Amino acid sequence: MKLVQNLRRTVRPAGKTAQAILRWKRLSFNEAPPVFGNSKPKSGSHLLLQVLNGFTRIMPYRYVDAEPVRTITKNGRRKTEEEILNELQRIPQGVIGWGYLEATEENVSFLTLRQAQGGASSGRVNYFMYRDPRDVLVSQVFFATDMREEHGMHEYYKSLPDFDARLKVAITGVDQDGLKMVSVKERYDGVFQWLEVSGVMCIRFEDLIDNRDAALNAMLAEIEKTGYIIPVPRKKALAVLIEVIQPRKSRTFRSGKTGGWRKYFTEEQKKLFKDIAGDLLVRLGYEKSDDW
Repeated sequence: MKLVQNLRRTVRPAGKTAQAILRWKRLSFNEAPPVFGNSKPKSGSHLLLQVLNGFTRIMPYRYVDAEPVRTITKNGRRKTEEEILNELQRIPQGVIGWGYLEATEENVSFLTLRQAQGGASSGRVNYFMYRDPRDVLVSQVFFATDMREEHGMHEYYKSLPDFDARLKVAITGVDQDGLKMVSVKERYDGVFQWLEVSGVMCIRFEDLIDNRDAALNAMLAEIEKTGYIIPVPRKKALAVLIEVIQPRKSRTFRSGKTGGWRKYFTEEQKKLFKDIAGDLLVRLGYEKSDDW
């Protein structure tokens, strides 16, 4: 099975490039600006990925990279900054990259800062998606408990008596017996870091679901801010992107809705969240006060 997967990874780029050559009737793919889609885990990254794949149908990109650039390896090891930077640098020209990256100085520098020679803008388009922390917590608990046995929290969540107990841990975090997960407040420190970075368009998951057309138009406008002219009329481009957005096709799909946390948060958990997270929801714009 692993051999087949490795073979697919080797063959896929050539096949996708051949398809792009036929679609766009060109051999080079250096006209459209580089694009990188970034997301907080369990915040709709596969919805963002569907939009990025839609870009390849309206602009001359070769394909979207199959594998995300991660901060943490699948076996739980934290990558070095050099490893992450090498992965970013290896994204081929004309290929759209994506991942789950923190706003470290090195990552921000590569993705957004001006090039050293001549001070010219890199022209890269960066998107960062985030989501209501309450929905993220619910999604993470279900994902780690029922959908991903290799998840670092899987065994611990399974050892707890029920969903309520797991959700409380997701809110407060845990640090015992070599197992560590930060609280929801600490988890969103990185989101605020990205929100403050110039040169990154931050997108709320909820906007792509509930205010779809405006969000997609804004993403296309971000491309055109580089000076690049999208070769497909805006109305047609929007129709293509709307067509490719199908949350149920994500292998990690569970609900694809907004505000689902209301079905799971008890009054006790609401209070615990407020005690731990403070004004997090107000700062993110999801609530006007702590009266929710």
